[in-house]
Amino acid sequence: MIVHPAYPVDPWCLREERLDTDVLAQSESLFALSNGHLGWRGNLDEGEPRGLSGSYLNGVYEGHRQHCPEPQYGSPETEQAVVDVTDGKLVRLLVDDEPFDLRYGRLRGHRRVLDLRSGVLERVVEWTSPSGRTVRVRSWRLVSLTQRAIGAIAYEVEPVDGEARIVLQSELLANGTVHADDDAVLLGEEHAAQGTALRLVHRTRHSGLRVAVAAEHTVDGPSGTAVQASAGPDLARLTVTSRLRPGQVLRLEKLVAHGWSAVRSRPAVADQVDAALTVARDTGWDGLVAEQRRFLDALWAGADVRVDGDEELQLAVRFGLFQVVQAAARAEERAVPVKGLTGPGYDGHCFWDSELFVLQVLCYTFPSAVAPALRWRHRTLPAALRRAARLGLEGAAFPWRTINGEESSGYWPAGLAAFHVNADIADAVVRYTSATDDLLFDREAGLELLVHTARLWHSLGHVDHRGAFHLDGVTGPDEYSAVVDDNVFTNLMAQQNLRAAADAAERNADLALALGVSDAETAAWRDAALHLALPYNGLLGVHEQSAGFTGHQVWDFERTPPDAYPLWRHRAYFQLYRKQVVKQADLVLAMQLRGEAFSPAQKARNFAYYEALTVRDSSLSAHSQAVLAAEVGQLELAYDYLAESALMDLADLEHDTRDGLHLAALAGTWIGLVAGFGGMRHHGDVLAFAPRLPERLTGLCFTVRFQRRLVRVEVAAERAEYRLLDGPELELWHHGEPFTLTRDAPVTLPVPEPRPLPEPVQPPGRRPARRTPEPPEPPEPPDDEE
Repeated sequence: MIVHPAYPVDPWCLREERLDTDVLAQSESLFALSNGHLGWRGNLDEGEPRGLSGSYLNGVYEGHRQHCPEPQYGSPETEQAVVDVTDGKLVRLLVDDEPFDLRYGRLRGHRRVLDLRSGVLERVVEWTSPSGRTVRVRSWRLVSLTQRAIGAIAYEVEPVDGEARIVLQSELLANGTVHADDDAVLLGEEHAAQGTALRLVHRTRHSGLRVAVAAEHTVDGPSGTAVQASAGPDLARLTVTSRLRPGQVLRLEKLVAHGWSAVRSRPAVADQVDAALTVARDTGWDGLVAEQRRFLDALWAGADVRVDGDEELQLAVRFGLFQVVQAAARAEERAVPVKGLTGPGYDGHCFWDSELFVLQVLCYTFPSAVAPALRWRHRTLPAALRRAARLGLEGAAFPWRTINGEESSGYWPAGLAAFHVNADIADAVVRYTSATDDLLFDREAGLELLVHTARLWHSLGHVDHRGAFHLDGVTGPDEYSAVVDDNVFTNLMAQQNLRAAADAAERNADLALALGVSDAETAAWRDAALHLALPYNGLLGVHEQSAGFTGHQVWDFERTPPDAYPLWRHRAYFQLYRKQVVKQADLVLAMQLRGEAFSPAQKARNFAYYEALTVRDSSLSAHSQAVLAAEVGQLELAYDYLAESALMDLADLEHDTRDGLHLAALAGTWIGLVAGFGGMRHHGDVLAFAPRLPERLTGLCFTVRFQRRLVRVEVAAERAEYRLLDGPELELWHHGEPFTLTRDAPVTLPVPEPRPLPEPVQPPGRRPARRTPEPPEPPEPPDDEE
């Protein structure tokens, strides 16, 4: 089982066969639906019982001043947190005046199914009220991937054992989770109810964002069914009453439109949701379901990953890709938060995870979502320019965590000093433009992002007396090392950033000139890139994560008990910063993304050295370790790491899935399979593969989009088949050798055996769980008897 007896494995569906309130909050995250603009947690239709209620609009946040007794120059003055907006998914039910509440009466059956091909969450419940009346409830829910403002519900109730008086209360509820002594976040501006239509308009108390939610209903019931609408400042309700005999069904279809704005007037925002509702009403429930299916059919045709030999991984990779696409499909120049729109974890902020992991996957599976996400970064460029200027630097300094583009982290060693965010954004720009040939993006947002991030690096760095270019006082991906000199990941990614900016400026000389870029500036960028320092310990034969890192005392892993992990919860950062202990892949991540900067022997030695130091107190680590483990030939270890990333939320490995899904780990499942066991690497215009499978997997098949082509790769133990499904011929690489692929015929090539190496060790108790049980030790031979 993946996590709990309630979740059986199905290759195309996430199933919950019974309700378990102990994992209710986790289920709400797993069954969350989103489209990048609107997110609905997988709460029960009736609203209770619940773990954590949630309806979110991308970009809607509340802000407040940071309270710091010792404020520091350059630190952010305000914080931002995602807002639980007006809840439009509520449909309450009363049966003979008794509320349909699964904590009372008798629950005879409860099943939920999220079909990854239809994008619809289905629920079937059979319940007997405390007074003995049994009803069957079926509901279907979707958040439209084609109509960005729309969520929709179909809800049916049917008595089983006798006539019942049924009341449905379809609601729009604002401030539903606010306690009596708390200030409401949403301030009512308008409420309306007419016929079967409802509408509420609110404004956030401090950030001043206006939010409108409207609903339209279709009711189908027996003769005598009646409806009545009412509205107040925080609650608009359509009440449906009916008497049903066994065999009769009362059906309610509810379409809910959502919109918000920081600048538009109340009438304009209200008209916006009314217009969206009109389009949805013309489409109808059945039309929305059909649109959803067509959208996902097209997605899976060009992005599916088939895993042979492991049913859990098969479900996990499809679930992960579904959630990644949900998080970005209709974000439309808004951020892709680290939790998507599945929960309030990390206050709904966007981190570097988005560009480095989520957009990496979307680039090859759903590239139309990548440019809008990067255009959001471009739209926040003025804030990044102001931030750099305040720090005394040139160019742009993008924030470590944010919703609106302003830095929201008050902890400067991990936030302000994490300049690698700049290079992560640049990496996504380079990857996207190379993989799609989107020349318009390259000339507009892409060029500006690369130029201003490159200026930051040139301003931040310095040249020593030997001519080496250094980036001092920075924090890399590993949050157990902060404010270090020459972090290798940061330096290598900055090197790529500087070269890419120079190339982009030369490609687009007219626009670069308008940005003030001169030949002297691009030459300076190239010179800095050429001479960037890469710390290396010749005695150990490994690269240092940062200058002097290998000279630090190694953390005392032997005396660290299992319950002391994650270390950041139990040990002071002062202790962590001065020891050799790694929270998450850092140098290993550099080898994955800038692999051409290392020789195969260096990769193997580096990987083994940092395995012994990495404790994986972050969900970002396991899939990167899986990729490098596969590359250096540690296929079974890679398989174990991949499973850890894949089951991060399905198994709630970090015990915080209730707060929302780990989007980067979900993306990491695809990365671990395609970049790990598929060996896919993309450098410039070159797409290369070096596939190898662990023993338990009998096959792997995946499809990627690249430069207007569709390429399918099917891997078995001893061979790999490449097939061009769409587009002109393409040169690919297989295990270091080029070949040309055309649509005329697939190409089949042998898969070489990996060079056997001893498996590296991890800190005590931190090795990933073994996916394939170790064979039992052979029995001792019996003693010879005289």
